[in-house]
Amino acid sequence: MERTLIIMKPDTLQRSLVGEIVGRFEKKGLKIAGMKMMELDDLKLEEHYAHHKDKPFFGNLKKFMKSAPVLLMVLEGAEVVQAVRIICGSTKGVEADAGTIRGDLAMTNWNLVHASDSLETAESEIKRFFNNDELFSYAKLGTDMVYESEFKG
Repeated sequence: MERTLIIMKPDTLQRSLVGEIVGRFEKKGLKIAGMKMMELDDLKLEEHYAHHKDKPFFGNLKKFMKSAPVLLMVLEGAEVVQAVRIICGSTKGVEADAGTIRGDLAMTNWNLVHASDSLETAESEIKRFFNNDELFSYAKLGTDMVYESEFKG
């Protein structure tokens, strides 16, 4: 199974939407492999958002991401990166489809969640925020009801 990283940003915590967001991933049938809360510092933010470092909004992004703790979650499942990105919706909340996290709950680029955009990115992001001993492998009850391949053979 594949893994991906989710960061529930400060607006998720401040707006009391943690349960709503975690619930959407659980209802999809994805398995939580790791979860924790932390405060992000400049070094971690500059590493994570290196692709935005030279953009005019980067200072505001860092200030926002340091305004409250974030919740980090590693999700596991088949084609999990694609599934999670669909659940999250388009980056700008006002443009995101209804039924997605951002479409239902966000208006701006303060868009509640970060989701890895590829398996390669997910792997490096997970290593950035989680140690191996913070990630868990376990048999999740009901998995056979999520993946049809369990019924074959």
